[in-house]
Amino acid sequence: MKNNQILKIYGTDYKEMTAELLTRADLLGRIKDKSCRIGIKPNLVSPSPASCGATTHPEVVAGIIEYLRSGGCSNIVLMEGSWVGDKTSEAIGVCGYDVLAKEYGVPFIDTQKEGAYAKDCAGLELRICDCVRDVDFMINVPVLKGHCQTRITCALKNMKGLLPNKEKRRFHAMGLHEPIAHLAMGIRQDFVVIDHICGDLDFEDGGNPVVRNCVMAACDPVLADAYACRLLHYDVAEVPYIKMAEALGAGSANLEQAQILTCRRDVLESLEAQGHPAETGLEKETLWFLEGPDEELPLSRRTVELRDAVEEVESCSACYGYLIPALDRLREEGLLKKLDDKICIGQGYRGRTGHIGIGQCTAGFAHHVAGCPPTEGQIYEFLKEYIHRIEAKES
Repeated sequence: MKNNQILKIYGTDYKEMTAELLTRADLLGRIKDKSCRIGIKPNLVSPSPASCGATTHPEVVAGIIEYLRSGGCSNIVLMEGSWVGDKTSEAIGVCGYDVLAKEYGVPFIDTQKEGAYAKDCAGLELRICDCVRDVDFMINVPVLKGHCQTRITCALKNMKGLLPNKEKRRFHAMGLHEPIAHLAMGIRQDFVVIDHICGDLDFEDGGNPVVRNCVMAACDPVLADAYACRLLHYDVAEVPYIKMAEALGAGSANLEQAQILTCRRDVLESLEAQGHPAETGLEKETLWFLEGPDEELPLSRRTVELRDAVEEVESCSACYGYLIPALDRLREEGLLKKLDDKICIGQGYRGRTGHIGIGQCTAGFAHHVAGCPPTEGQIYEFLKEYIHRIEAKES
């Protein structure tokens, strides 16, 4: 597989099709020392089943493990840390990674419990979890989905799960984009397997999955993120960390030079389900072809309207990520338009006063919901009650 290629496979047997994808990509050919330590980094942002559109399907990771072991690679470790506000240990259970780790005898490192070391990442010092230093070959397994702060999240941002919580908070204080770009130079991604099965197009915490039943492979994380932008109807310039990472030398965002190869395994599955696979005359190899026009993902921009109701300064992903779905619920009920002021959120409001705020950082505001972070339900109930008080005064 070449650096300018992206491979895509469609189907419903996620484990088997992932192994087939990696065979086509010749991943084993890229691993020169089969005894090296291989790190697999899924996305377990929160305790949310993969079917909700936020976390990596365990079947994809199972396919990677089985493929690697078939080629003699056995020194494999899983590693991930959920976002600030949720426990990785809970996400491991809800998402099925406890069962996966036990079944395959692969250790799972909770990076929320790891120490960290300082590393110069192309001019920006970042603190990275200790377990990363022991990895010789890193396989990143992100979910292609929307993000309420950075618009998209895929390969580059997924590495943030290999940072201690304190450093994750500092990322937000630095504005996210610059540190994400520099992190690409601090943690090398040797291969990317993208879960494009049913990612949520708006929220990184899921809840509105859009089924695509696709898994992708890439060697270049910058190219992978540029392609994610195209699929989600964004210009690469709208996600600044992609071009920043390219400028630092982490990869190429040039989609004009990219080659997209697609396997419609789902076509064969459908014919087999109808009971006449022999009539297809198709071998698996012939199902791979150069992609023509991009697949059509629905244009979803619900977060744009919702962001207009918010004044955000250095907010953490979990806090902001819980606020946006809560606002969406209020919008659906016709209540959002009744808010009388902007909602403030983020570390930038610590020690300040204001009218209405979300989270512990706005403790000095006249109206605020406590928590670090408060949950979506707590935010929703707080804002709903606040709006009802406004209505009562007006009547």
